[in-house]
Amino acid sequence: MSQRQNWTFLTNHARVLVAIARDPAVRLRDVAAVCGLTERTVQTIVTDLETDGYLRRVRDGRRNRYEISPGAVFRHPAEAGVQVAGLLALLTGAPADPDAPAPSPDTDPDTDGPEEAGEPEGGLIGGAPLPELASDTAQ
Repeated sequence: MSQRQNWTFLTNHARVLVAIARDPAVRLRDVAAVCGLTERTVQTIVTDLETDGYLRRVRDGRRNRYEISPGAVFRHPAEAGVQVAGLLALLTGAPADPDAPAPSPDTDPDTDGPEEAGEPEGGLIGGAPLPELASDTAQ
């Protein structure tokens, strides 16, 4: 069985959103260079992210500035209710916004509340704690 060497964990949409989260005044040309994409592809991705409510484009003089939408959640049912801010905080080194509005609980009558609806409990994803990162200091 041959191994595929060309896949990555993050989609191009995630990569573009992380680049914008790191620098909200970034030029799309620079996002394209960082992400290894064409400028046109980045423009299309930014339009997708804006249309689906993940970010907002704001004119700042002759330039654009981008605002990440607080409380935006992942689209896939496997991550239902999980806010994108946690991933952005992890990948940008910035703290997640504690003031972001919580996603509305699932209204599925077969569930008792948000935990059963797929929302993580106490920082858990999929019911398992995230592994801790090794620190620089030996204990």
